[in-house]
Amino acid sequence: MSKSFKTFLKHTAKDFHNHSVNPPVVRASTIIFKSMNDIRRTQAKNKRDPLGGHFDYGRQGTSTTHILSKILTRLEESYHVFLTPTGFGAVFLAIFSLVRPGDEILTADPVYNPTRMLTQDYLTDFGIKTIFYNPHDLSSIKKNISKKTKLIFVENPGSNTFEFQDLSKIISIAKKNKILTAIDNTWATPYFFKPIKLGFDMSIVSATKYYSGHSDVMGGSLAVNKKVFKQVEKAQKITGLRLGPDDAYLITRGLRTLDVRLDKHQENAKKVAAFLSKNKKVKLLYPYKKGSLNYKLWKKYYSGASGLMGLKIKTKNKKSVIKVVNSLKLFGYGYSWGGFESLALHQGKSERGNRKFLNLSKDERLVRLHIGLEDPNDLIADIKQALRHLK
Repeated sequence: MSKSFKTFLKHTAKDFHNHSVNPPVVRASTIIFKSMNDIRRTQAKNKRDPLGGHFDYGRQGTSTTHILSKILTRLEESYHVFLTPTGFGAVFLAIFSLVRPGDEILTADPVYNPTRMLTQDYLTDFGIKTIFYNPHDLSSIKKNISKKTKLIFVENPGSNTFEFQDLSKIISIAKKNKILTAIDNTWATPYFFKPIKLGFDMSIVSATKYYSGHSDVMGGSLAVNKKVFKQVEKAQKITGLRLGPDDAYLITRGLRTLDVRLDKHQENAKKVAAFLSKNKKVKLLYPYKKGSLNYKLWKKYYSGASGLMGLKIKTKNKKSVIKVVNSLKLFGYGYSWGGFESLALHQGKSERGNRKFLNLSKDERLVRLHIGLEDPNDLIADIKQALRHLK
């Protein structure tokens, strides 16, 4: 009997041998075999069937990590999903797998700041050049493609700026020029958008965020198609970027309610967005305005929207914006997002980086909100009282 993914999330990975609803945590470094022949047979199986979960050493993972990889492979509709200790670990693994000294990368300008630091600063020491393209003008991709271009790295929507790009056009440009593609899809997760199915070679999600959903675990996932599988598999062996079984267990447990939580995050965010859209001093960075380019591009590729949004607040008084954020009672102040709780953060220069295409005027300040699972009416009332401090 075929099952919808909602049902699959609730029923997959049961450990019928031990009658447990969730698979147990299996911790192992050394795997004991009956003989050397037994080891060789397992290693041979690994070569024939690299996705089969045949382990001869703990660094390859255990049944706990193998189950999570299988679940996410189904969710992503990909060839395989590699698991890393952090979300940024998945970004690093994706780029490290494919680029070499002398290569060039095209990267969306408003990417996550550690991704920018990696591509803009760190990789230059290894002779790898990064060119940042304008996400509002995809002709800037075509202009900057050279014979050395190996990878186009997309983040959609942009980190902190929340603009949406025409993803099919990017894939078309890449395939025409025989360039590989990767996308950071943490904002939506493959529950709302499946990049591999659209044509991307790699899809990155920070499992720290919505996959876990409870702000108590770090992890990352890198979904790949068959074309790049062997390159990524080799790079993961070399780097040792592997997720531990305890974190894998917590992420698997969180995935059981991914659909329920994301649907509620979206519902709450829409209500908050409707309230904020009426405030003339606030420009909302969220796909809410029908007819806008951002809304059209979001609607073209996504089946839903998550709880993360940005605000451009118009004021000459920077301190009053910080006072607005500090006056919020139901929002925590901290990095990351994707958990059950609402978060707020004033985006200073250190967080947003020196973005060429940020489009912030001299009198605009940037605030990021993650809308959690609280009562949306309480969140709206909290934002309303905080905005009174705006001068």
